[in-house]
Amino acid sequence: MTISGLELTAATLALLVLAAFAAGWVDAVVGGGGLLQLPALLLVPGISPVQALATNKVAGILGTSVSAATFYRRVQPGLATAGPMALTALVGAGGGAALAGALPEGVFQPVILVALVTVAVYTVARPQVGRATELRWRGRRHLLVALGLGAVIGVYDGLLGPGTGSFLVISLVSVLGYGFLEASAQAKIVNAATNLGALIVFTLQGAPLWALGLVMGVANIAGAYTGARMAVARGSAFVRVVFVAVVGALIVKLTADLLG
Repeated sequence: MTISGLELTAATLALLVLAAFAAGWVDAVVGGGGLLQLPALLLVPGISPVQALATNKVAGILGTSVSAATFYRRVQPGLATAGPMALTALVGAGGGAALAGALPEGVFQPVILVALVTVAVYTVARPQVGRATELRWRGRRHLLVALGLGAVIGVYDGLLGPGTGSFLVISLVSVLGYGFLEASAQAKIVNAATNLGALIVFTLQGAPLWALGLVMGVANIAGAYTGARMAVARGSAFVRVVFVAVVGALIVKLTADLLG
């Protein structure tokens, strides 16, 4: 069958849909769904890396928007942090997407791997972190730190993407002092903004494969809705366990990429 000008077998399309559903679920709980969705897209014959990145954003923004809305209704996170953070993240993601075709992925992988290992060790070594919200700062300093985190992680999402939600969650937990559940809820709002910022730039470049992205987006929405409801029902302890598992998987994948 032909979708977005690509010849896809039924098996390949089924793999993409399954990866999109799983990515939506993981993204809704802790982020990191790009670990599943982007590599699946890169396996499609004839697709370029930039097309895969852009199409991943089409599907991702649909699922992230649904999980953000679900979290907002059920957890009602404060927007004083997520709103401004989302704005700088959107701008950062647009800038990162503009550079995505020019900078080699290998430049970032070692740095990302070190960051993920640090995150994993920190989370495992401090089991009390993230159980409840205990903000480290308030007022202007809190806002400035949130804006900086949004901008930096936004640039990363536009450039590469996988693990963005996980970086957002651990930043909100370890740097700002949110509990895992509220951090996950706020991360979805910011992540939706990073996806939008990157997608705007990719669209101007003509990179997204819209038909394929929308097909995967439907599956991503289903996974996101399921994951968000499960995270809210089970609370911060469940989110923390899934977070550690996803970060561990990201570490394994990046290590394999570097050694390969």
